[in-house]
Amino acid sequence: MSDEIWRRDEIESPCVKICVIEPETRLCLGCHRSIDEIGAWSAMTPEARRAVIAELPARAARAKPVRRGGAAGRRSR
Repeated sequence: MSDEIWRRDEIESPCVKICVIEPETRLCLGCHRSIDEIGAWSAMTPEARRAVIAELPARAARAKPVRRGGAAGRRSR
C-alpha cells in the first residue's frame, strides 16, 4: 500500500501536546491557539489555518512565562 493514498494536502496542527489553557486569555500555553481555534481547527479552511499560524509567534511573545513552583513562586502568591 502506498503512503500517497493517505497523504492529505492540508496545514498540520501546531499542537505540541502541552495542552494547558490560560484562564485569562483562553489561549493554550503550548501552541498559543485560542480554545475556539483548537475546537474549530479540523473544520477550518487552509487559508484560515494559515492566518492563525501566522499570528502564533506574536502570541507566543506576549505569553506570560509559566512558573512551575519553587520558593520564589511560592513567595509571589
